[in-house]
Amino acid sequence: MATPFSDTSLSPLKTIAVVGLGTMGTGITEVLARSGREVVGIDISEAAAARSVAALESSTARAVERGRLTGQERADLLARVRTSTDLAAAADADLVIEVAPESYEIKQQIFRELDRVVRPEAILATGTNALSVTRLAADSARPERVLGMHFFNPAPAMKLVEVVSSVLTAPQAVAAVTDLALELGKEPVAVGDRPGFVADGLLFGYLNQAAAMYEAKYASREDIDAAMRLGCGLPMGPLALLDLIGIDTARTVLEAMYAESHDRLHAPAPILKQLSEAGLTGRKAGRGFYTYEAPGSGTVVRDALTPLDGDTLAPGRPVRSVGVAGSGTMASGIAEVFAKAGYEVVLAARSEEKAQAAKARIGKSLSRSIDKGRLTAEAAARTLDRIRATGSYDDFADVDLAVEAVAEELSVKQQLFATLDKVCKPGAVLATTTSSLPVVACARATSRPQDVIGMHFFNPAPAMKLVEVVRTVLTADDVHATVHEVCVKIKKHAVDCGDRAGFIVNALLFPYLNNAIKMVQEHYASLDDIDAAMKLGGGYPMGPFELLDVVGLDVSLAIEKVLHREFRDPGLAPAPLLEHLVAAGCLGRKTGRGFREHARR
Repeated sequence: MATPFSDTSLSPLKTIAVVGLGTMGTGITEVLARSGREVVGIDISEAAAARSVAALESSTARAVERGRLTGQERADLLARVRTSTDLAAAADADLVIEVAPESYEIKQQIFRELDRVVRPEAILATGTNALSVTRLAADSARPERVLGMHFFNPAPAMKLVEVVSSVLTAPQAVAAVTDLALELGKEPVAVGDRPGFVADGLLFGYLNQAAAMYEAKYASREDIDAAMRLGCGLPMGPLALLDLIGIDTARTVLEAMYAESHDRLHAPAPILKQLSEAGLTGRKAGRGFYTYEAPGSGTVVRDALTPLDGDTLAPGRPVRSVGVAGSGTMASGIAEVFAKAGYEVVLAARSEEKAQAAKARIGKSLSRSIDKGRLTAEAAARTLDRIRATGSYDDFADVDLAVEAVAEELSVKQQLFATLDKVCKPGAVLATTTSSLPVVACARATSRPQDVIGMHFFNPAPAMKLVEVVRTVLTADDVHATVHEVCVKIKKHAVDCGDRAGFIVNALLFPYLNNAIKMVQEHYASLDDIDAAMKLGGGYPMGPFELLDVVGLDVSLAIEKVLHREFRDPGLAPAPLLEHLVAAGCLGRKTGRGFREHARR
């Protein structure tokens, strides 16, 4: 029979048992022991317990070498940890944290045995990231004392802890575990019980989409990973991250998510099953999406899929001068990039006044670079001298490369490409910087579709290293080669992708942002908790709602609609909350209000 909860029934969480001494269990043990807690590490395998102790001794020895612990502090820490192969060793624990394999059968067996062993007032926490906390609690004799405490790997370094309550969990248990997380120096976020919780719930859908993108041979593994690192500032690309997490683990999480959501975005990509069943589970196996030096190593080695060194493309066309069409932030940023690299640039807009304003913006940008010591005054002056501002596209007559950076409206771009077709010399490469529209539609507005290609820069263009190179089914090989050569000269990292909505970055980024909006819409977690979870648990430089407000909710909605229209996946339909905010004129920072309030600029 369950023990009733009273305000006085909780004892301080001083003695804590950790069940399961793999990588995560060992990391949690170290975090607890560092905070002064007495820790009982329990594993059915004596060898696993011994490895855990050895890992603790090794990590704390490194901490001493680096001056983060004294010898005495290390000795005291290790003295606070004891291990056992018997669950009865948890008898005196105030809290038990279970981090056994992701299996209901295994976890339920552990919880049933713990029910018989631990004191009535003890709290039982599961470290699952994929299974239902409610289902585990319902099978316990004390469901009001069962909750989730989801640490992230590596536990000593990662700040996030998701505290997961079910409909059965007593608020006092949640409060006690939240207080513990704070005392451990972690940042707890409160979430409800659904597979993946917040961080993994958003992360694994994105990882799954990346795996499906690779499986469809839409882009290489290297280009997918480079695109997300350089285009979104992520610490790792999605396929490398899947190898680190374990492809079998990712498949388990996604299957649990799909069982609940029935969202096709969560249905595991077939390649995850193929790799898992072949034993190619990532770093731990020495091979997954990439091949590694040895099982457990993080060092990637060449394999049959590794791109050849050096330029294997056909020779490109000579490019000495560049035309940039547009007068907005992106156009001026791209013009600055080309001028810095030594190209003569014609910056054309719909009027001389707009063109001069865009050139003035470049001047201010160069001045900031001088102030920050990134550029000399002489180099800035030479850069600005290379840019000729004009109110007529007729001045593109002699450019070798014309780059369009006007409004993200297909009719506007097609009209401009028809103009470029008339004014640009034969053999000039015509590029569009569209982030979501079909490049081939721009190409078909010309009489030379073979000369048209996508060159998607990221904002701010002078700072962002990525360019998505988008070739259509009509693009000539030497045009593709030309753009790659130009990217090298302007010091950008080019990734190849086909002419499909969202290319690489937006096709992976915006469904993730949309899913975050759905979480808030369904009152599953708060804006602040979701942003914190993705920054602390996923290594994202910005939380999804911070990013949405920066990008602009109207821009985000437009991209979501393009993705939904092209792929026709119900899971890609824009969240109604996003549509409502845009309809209300709440577009983010630029209007002073989006998901949050902002000071007007």
